[in-house]
Amino acid sequence: MSVHLPETQYLDPEVLQKLGDLEWVAREVVEGLRVGSHRSPLRGFSTEFAHHRQYSPGDPIRSIDWRVYGRTEKYFTKLYEAETNFDCHILVDSSASMTYGSGKVSKLEYAKFLAASIAYMVLKQRDSVGLSVFDSEVRAYMPPRSSMSVILEIDRLLRVTKPIPKTTIARQLHDIALLMRRRSFVVLISDLFSDVDDIMAGLDHLKFDGHNVVVVQPLDSHELEFPFKGTWRFEGLEGEEPLTTQTERMRESYLADLNAFLDNLSARCAGSHIDYTVANTKLPLDAVLSEIVLKRQNLGAPPARARS
Repeated sequence: MSVHLPETQYLDPEVLQKLGDLEWVAREVVEGLRVGSHRSPLRGFSTEFAHHRQYSPGDPIRSIDWRVYGRTEKYFTKLYEAETNFDCHILVDSSASMTYGSGKVSKLEYAKFLAASIAYMVLKQRDSVGLSVFDSEVRAYMPPRSSMSVILEIDRLLRVTKPIPKTTIARQLHDIALLMRRRSFVVLISDLFSDVDDIMAGLDHLKFDGHNVVVVQPLDSHELEFPFKGTWRFEGLEGEEPLTTQTERMRESYLADLNAFLDNLSARCAGSHIDYTVANTKLPLDAVLSEIVLKRQNLGAPPARARS
C-alpha cells in the first residue's frame, strides 16, 4: 500500500481511520517509535531463577531463600532473569460510553488502534498477545498467541461488538483474571466511567495475582475540555436521563469534578504501582503510545496525562 500524507497528519486518528487495514496502521505507529527489538519496553517482571547472592540490608525480605537459610543459617536472596518470552493481555472496554466521539473517531475506535499497536509491538518481539472485550460482562476472551493474526482478530471482535451499558468494572476484571493461566502484562483500555473504588478493586485483583498492569484511559477532547456554548441537550449513553442545560453554568463545576476524578484515579494507580495514562483521542497515536513506552522505560516516574 502506498499512502502519501503530510507529515504532521501522518498518525492523526481520523487519517488512520480512512486507511482501513488495521495491521498496516499498527505497523506504521510502532515502527515510528523505533522501539528496540532486543527487549520489550512492556516487560516488567522476572520469573526465571538465575542464582543466589548474600543478603544485603535493603533487599526485599520476600527475596530471601528460606530453604537455603534452613541448611546454612545464612541469608541469601534469589536473583531472577527476565523470561525469554511473556504474555501480554489487552483488555478493551466496549461499553456504550466508549462509542462517544466529538469527531469521526470514537473512543472505541481509538482503543482499537491502540490495542492493535500494542499487540504489534509485542508480536514483533516474538511474545504472545491475548485479548478480552468486555462491557457489563466479558464478551470475548482470546488466549495469548504469537501470530500476527491476533491483530485481525482484534479488528473482527470489535467490529461485531454491540456496545451496551456497563454496570461495574471490578466484576469483569475479576472474571478475566480467573481466565489467565500465567502471570502476564495486562493493558486495560477503558474510559473508566465507574466508581474509583470499583475500578481499583478489579485492578488490585490483577496485581495480587502477579500481573503487571498498565491502564490507558481514552477520553474525547470534548469530555476533557467541555467547549460547549449555549443550551445543549446531553443524552446519556449508559442509561442516564437526558439533561438540557446552559453549558456555561456547569462548565466550571464539570471540569472540577472531572479533574478530581482523574487525580483520584491517578493517585490510586500510583499507590498500587500501576502505570496510568489519560489519552486524548484527538492526539496522534504515536504520541500516546510513545508516552506509554517511556513510562515503562522510566519506572517510578509520576503518572502524567496526555491531554493537550
